Amino acid sequence: MDWTGYAMFLGFAVVLTLIPGPDTAVSIANTLAGGRTRGLSAVVGIGVANLVQSVAAAAGLSVLVVRIEPLFLAIKWIGAAYLLFLAVQTFRAMRRHTDEVEAPPAPDGGPRVATGLRQGFLSNICNPKVITFYLAVLPQFLGTDPATGTVVLYAVTVPVIGAAYLLAVVIGVDRARAVFSRSRVRAVMDAVTGTALLAFSVRLATE
Repeated sequence: MDWTGYAMFLGFAVVLTLIPGPDTAVSIANTLAGGRTRGLSAVVGIGVANLVQSVAAAAGLSVLVVRIEPLFLAIKWIGAAYLLFLAVQTFRAMRRHTDEVEAPPAPDGGPRVATGLRQGFLSNICNPKVITFYLAVLPQFLGTDPATGTVVLYAVTVPVIGAAYLLAVVIGVDRARAVFSRSRVRAVMDAVTGTALLAFSVRLATE
């Protein structure tokens, strides 16, 4: 095990995680819509999808996805369409909050947990940029004949770091729910989140 190489990969993973992306926007959107429980469920969905893609890349399975162009393009367009769908939903929520005098606190838990899990999982698993990242980065650190333990360690590193970061984001947003529950503030947050989701959708579709 090359611990120096792993330390470099760890630093790269931290920097990459701190760059805002669709996962962050989806986590914030779910926390605003359904409180901490729904936000955490979205983080779990994202983490599971991230782990699936990471393990697939470490095992070499994602190479097949990239080489089969129709499949890769299908994932790309599904991901872009789903982010666009989430953006439209967020903009609709913005219009509702703009018309409200005072928004009630977001409900916490309940059936909306399944919504958070679904949105988190689909937004990550349908993002081909995650697949290409693992294909471009992991092989450089794993080498030609890595041990099983090394493959497992590298495979879980990015999902764990990502989940920890998104957990902090969800907790931070949830603690500010008293502020975000105000109609005008919530409308602004919805506008920012919806715009981010829309931008990620367009970027994914055009790259």
